[in-house]
Amino acid sequence: MLALKIIIWFFLSVIFYSYLGYGILIFFMICIKRLFVKKKPEDDGIFEPDVTLFVAAYNEKEFVDKKIRNSFSLDYPKEKVKHVWITDGSNDGTPDLLKKYPKVEVHHQAARAGKIDAMNRGMEFVKTPIVIFSDGNTMLGGESIRRIVKLFRNPRVGCVSGEKRIFDQDSAAAAEGIYWKYESTLKRWDAELYSVVGAAGELFALRTELFKPVEPDTLLDDFIISLRIAEKGYTIQYDPDAYAIENPSASIREELKRKIRITAGGVQSIIRLKELLNPFRFGILSFQYISHRVLRWTLAPLGLPVMLVCTSIVAAVEGLFNFGSVYTWLFWGQIAFYLLAMLGWIIEESKINFKLVYIPYYFFIINLAVYLGFSRYIRKTQSVNWERAKRG
Repeated sequence: MLALKIIIWFFLSVIFYSYLGYGILIFFMICIKRLFVKKKPEDDGIFEPDVTLFVAAYNEKEFVDKKIRNSFSLDYPKEKVKHVWITDGSNDGTPDLLKKYPKVEVHHQAARAGKIDAMNRGMEFVKTPIVIFSDGNTMLGGESIRRIVKLFRNPRVGCVSGEKRIFDQDSAAAAEGIYWKYESTLKRWDAELYSVVGAAGELFALRTELFKPVEPDTLLDDFIISLRIAEKGYTIQYDPDAYAIENPSASIREELKRKIRITAGGVQSIIRLKELLNPFRFGILSFQYISHRVLRWTLAPLGLPVMLVCTSIVAAVEGLFNFGSVYTWLFWGQIAFYLLAMLGWIIEESKINFKLVYIPYYFFIINLAVYLGFSRYIRKTQSVNWERAKRG
């Protein structure tokens, strides 16, 4: 029984720390930092280097006009923004539609080899000192370019991540939106403490000179590219007011597809970024990386079924209705959680608007995705040509 109890408390601590404890810890760390490190006054001088707004798009015909109008309307000198679209494999008319816009530089090839191949190829056409990556189906906040560029004043900044925002249309979207709001808060604290651990693919920028071609089978291009820049000693900074907004996944089941792809890429990334697991070499960056990313893709999801099995055994021995035992409470608490997750699935299928139960359902889904993503990675069945989740 002692061994089972140790396992229970170990995994309970890991799960709590990876989802809540880390956020509490870094909040107190940045409060302490503020006491000893005074924030430098911002330089209000003009800083407007040339930038390239880079879009790797696959069959985005329905979004092209809206995306282009959005891109041209951004608050930054128009003559200093170069627009580059890579449309490899698109066969829905996207390249032809883009030809209506003479200010947009379009590079197309018939073969579809995945987003990272398009990015590797497309970077050959980027001549500006800063490149800003954005998705074809996301709209950017009006000040996004200006706010991103501002952070590059600091020569230690090699990459800047924007914020992903979700249109909150229904209860399923609310669960996804709550998750991203919490993630945005953690990113803001990460950046203030030292560095964000991974950029958001919907909107991120880097110093063009720091880009290195990435392996063609890479699944999380934004994550690998940004953290390899951090490995070189630069920081990844973050501005929540530089944002990309998109519709939520059409359902949580559609969101599961996306999460499976991400976690398959997460497993791949842990292997390829194994040097970052060494805190003696990378210090606080390793601490942030392990706490915010690695635990969520490894020990935290592993701990959920292990805890359920261990607490059920201990509770059965001590009495399933012996509420004087903390293990009985832990057992029934987990049962309640999984019942709420199941209720969330039933309610979603019934198209009922009830936000509260979507939160445990969404939490269950993002952890289930780790198992399915790990399986895909091991079996090498996750293609770089991702099937995009349907949007609401």
